[in-house]
Amino acid sequence: MKHVLVVAGAAAALIAAGLVGYFVAWQSAPTVATHDTAATSQSSSPKILYWYDPMLPQQHFDHPGTSPTGMQMVPKFADAGGSANQDVVRIDPAVEQNLGVRSEVIKVGTLPATLHVPGTVAWDQRLAVTVSARTDSTLEKLYVRAPYAAVKAGQPLAEILAPQWNAAAAEYFALDDATSADARALRGAAHARLLALGMDDATIRGLRAGSERITLRAPIAGVVSELNAREGQQISAGMPIMSLNGLDSVWVDPAIPQAQSGGVGAGTPIVATLSALPGATFRSRVEELLPDVDPITRTRRARIVLPNPKHELAPGMFVDVRIDGAADAPRPLVPDEAVIADGTDTRVIQMLSDGGFKPVRVKTGRASGGMTEILAGLHGGERIVTSGQFLIDSEASLAGALERLNTGPKPVPAASNGAMPGMKMPPASSSSSSSPSSGAHP
Repeated sequence: MKHVLVVAGAAAALIAAGLVGYFVAWQSAPTVATHDTAATSQSSSPKILYWYDPMLPQQHFDHPGTSPTGMQMVPKFADAGGSANQDVVRIDPAVEQNLGVRSEVIKVGTLPATLHVPGTVAWDQRLAVTVSARTDSTLEKLYVRAPYAAVKAGQPLAEILAPQWNAAAAEYFALDDATSADARALRGAAHARLLALGMDDATIRGLRAGSERITLRAPIAGVVSELNAREGQQISAGMPIMSLNGLDSVWVDPAIPQAQSGGVGAGTPIVATLSALPGATFRSRVEELLPDVDPITRTRRARIVLPNPKHELAPGMFVDVRIDGAADAPRPLVPDEAVIADGTDTRVIQMLSDGGFKPVRVKTGRASGGMTEILAGLHGGERIVTSGQFLIDSEASLAGALERLNTGPKPVPAASNGAMPGMKMPPASSSSSSSPSSGAHP
């Protein structure tokens, strides 16, 4: 019995020792794990380059805290590889895939020199003539009573009663039998006066025959484009009765986008086609690129003269104009949607070989066919972002990369002191280490 008690006591002592050892191990294990985790976290955490205000990313501070605008500053870490390139933006690959970021390599080429622009047929203003009475008169008879009536050269248009003309004609007729040199000179002067009053020889012969009315005839063949008077109306000197326009040639007014007007000038060949005349083509050249830009459509007009011997072209017709402009030198070409313009800068987002993104300021030229030529900033062969670039551009703005774009950091004006409009600022500290704003990098 005594032997059994000894064995039971020994077993109890062993169990107690085991429990004590387990308790000691349990207490020490978390401490070791915590130290190991902290060491691992410290070794894997990226290096903090500086702190910045998300609303003013161009200002950098050397320690955390509250910015002069009252915002909590956030740290800027170095790249995963230890790079401190502040102009490079990095995006998580999963986010990049969700955004559908697409890119393509820039190629060097020339934009198509041929332009297809709409145009409208208009009167040739050089063929316009105004018919008017040169003295006070009464419109007794009107032979053309509606606009756009076709007339022939010499066709009677109207008859007027003008006492002043009749008096001048009577003076001229009174000198018909003059024989002396002075009388013949007076007769010649009277005839010149009739011509100055707007009469022609046919009208003068009519007055000689006893007619009191004066006939106004069409000086050219064309169309009555405007009818400004009615039969029986009193006509004052110089008042237009009607306007005539010739149709032997017409003008075409094309609407050329101002961005594509650089290769168009006097002598540029064009080909005009109309849906109203299938199969018919009209070839000509640009007579002049007009110094007139429509403020609404931002298009520039050119003057094109088209021969119209058959009078097929009528003012107001819609015309498709193909302009064979001069080709430019080869330049880098980027898709229109890849260009970011904010009114101050024009830039694209370049994709780097290590997966980073960098904004690049560019100078753009002409645009045609969905492509824009780059005059400066790119050389060709770079890979740029064509979809999702606006989010990357926003990230670059938050990171301050746009402020340093090609020109380095831009100083903040002293008057604003980095504050947002309407926000009160604390007084500036004279010490370089007394506030977070004093730690800003130059």
